[in-house]
Amino acid sequence: MTVIESTPIRADPAPDPTPESDACTATGPTPHPRPEGQDRYTISEVAAFTGLSAHTLRWYERIGLMPHVDRSHTGQRRFRNRDLDWLNLITKLRLTGMPVADMVRYAELVREGDHTFEARQALLEQTRRAVLARMAELRGTLAVLDYKINFYAEGHRG
Repeated sequence: MTVIESTPIRADPAPDPTPESDACTATGPTPHPRPEGQDRYTISEVAAFTGLSAHTLRWYERIGLMPHVDRSHTGQRRFRNRDLDWLNLITKLRLTGMPVADMVRYAELVREGDHTFEARQALLEQTRRAVLARMAELRGTLAVLDYKINFYAEGHRG
């Protein structure tokens, strides 16, 4: 079983022993309210919770970005809280600009288990460096915008 960096507080009856359940998904407070005690969600409920489309959720599953999603007796997807936690992390990684291929690789490493911690860390550190470089680039862009805004504001007064 892998180790979760931090565990959100919720009333799950027992931890799921699969590697996907301990997928280092905890990223802080839950961004969307979840019904107390509920741990089964339809794809439309997950789309509402996450802001992702049902199409995107199916695509994530198809490309291996989502761990195994449970199915009902009729074959409908039944997402769990651990899936919502994972989607929260994936959404954050996507916002960093991490390529989907790297996100899929990260998911594969998580599924492989604890012995991949170093590889996961390296992948996240690489992404962090890219985010910091992008932030520096955006700060420079913001400075140019501020300069132009001030230029026009001062020119308009005169």
